[in-house]
Amino acid sequence: MTLSLSSDNQPVWHDTPDPLYPPLAETIAVDVCVIGLGGSGLTCIHELLELRVRVAGIDAAAVGSGAAGRNGGFLLAGLAAFYHDAVTAIGREQAAAIYRLTIAEIERMAAAMPGIVRRVGSLRIAASPEEAADCNAQLQAMRADDLPVEPYRGPEGEGLLLPTDGAFQPLHRYRLLAEQARQGGALLFTHTPALAIEGTTVQCPQGRIVARHVIIAVDGGLERLAPELRGILRSARLQMLATAPDPACALPRPVYTRWGYDYWQQLPDGRIALGGCRDRFAAEEWDAPPQPSASVQAALEQILHERIGSRALVERRWAAQVAYRRDSILPIARQVRPNVWAIGAYNGTGNVIGALCGRAAARAAVRGDVTLMRLLDGTARG
Repeated sequence: MTLSLSSDNQPVWHDTPDPLYPPLAETIAVDVCVIGLGGSGLTCIHELLELRVRVAGIDAAAVGSGAAGRNGGFLLAGLAAFYHDAVTAIGREQAAAIYRLTIAEIERMAAAMPGIVRRVGSLRIAASPEEAADCNAQLQAMRADDLPVEPYRGPEGEGLLLPTDGAFQPLHRYRLLAEQARQGGALLFTHTPALAIEGTTVQCPQGRIVARHVIIAVDGGLERLAPELRGILRSARLQMLATAPDPACALPRPVYTRWGYDYWQQLPDGRIALGGCRDRFAAEEWDAPPQPSASVQAALEQILHERIGSRALVERRWAAQVAYRRDSILPIARQVRPNVWAIGAYNGTGNVIGALCGRAAARAAVRGDVTLMRLLDGTARG
């Protein structure tokens, strides 16, 4: 397969030009500097504004230009691990508490932006008898903790319906969050990479930010800004494609299948956004640059044609880099050096858990309240 590079690597969500925020070109002083204007960073900035501190946010590119604006647009409760696996790994109390917090965060997102968030639930569809048995184990564990779940059998296959999940247009949401933050008093700068963090001063190409606290809110490549995390994290490339509108398909809610490695949804205008297959080419995808590859894209097209049954023209192909934590199913949300905090490593599903980590970092930095951070990270220190 030959990819047409003239239109490649632009997510389906990118349907209008990037909003204009200036690059930093001077020295400024604030209470908190947030590095990264994706979902976790922007949620962190909003939480900091509610705490009435002076905040600046920077991004190496544009608002939502990383994995935040280049993912599948799923809003999933819980951690990346299936619920029963999370119970085994971290215990029932912690797994249930995190799951309920993520349900509440999805509800918060939907109430704030009902035109962008669709509360349609999501499906986990079994791709084998072994996975069907695992779906049943998840069903029993969630029912034991009174968490919303239903067995499902329908056109997509058999598995589970998670009714509290949803779908959204991520880039629109993050652009709205950025503009709301700017109107609320945050100083936002794009095309402003953080070159170095010296104490709590962030050095940028044409200026610097002198802060009392620094919060690093990036996912893929987090270890480059927080070298303390090297060996704990590893970044991987995730890839997607999107089709032209396909009126012959009717996919009312997002689908996860094959143990979560493959996933898709149909957008309100009929386009299909499909991602996955990373595990089939794992050696190529670890530490890879965020550019589509022919091997993964060919595998995605096979799913599109054979599993979904769509022959719609592929119009977009894109990739993003995300971080996975080696030592735990939990994300990173911790202080990595005095007054410098890091959040990320959402293990491929950061839209909801990343927002919670953003809130946790803001509260830890300003109030010294590390309760939420300890719940989310498991090893966080105040």
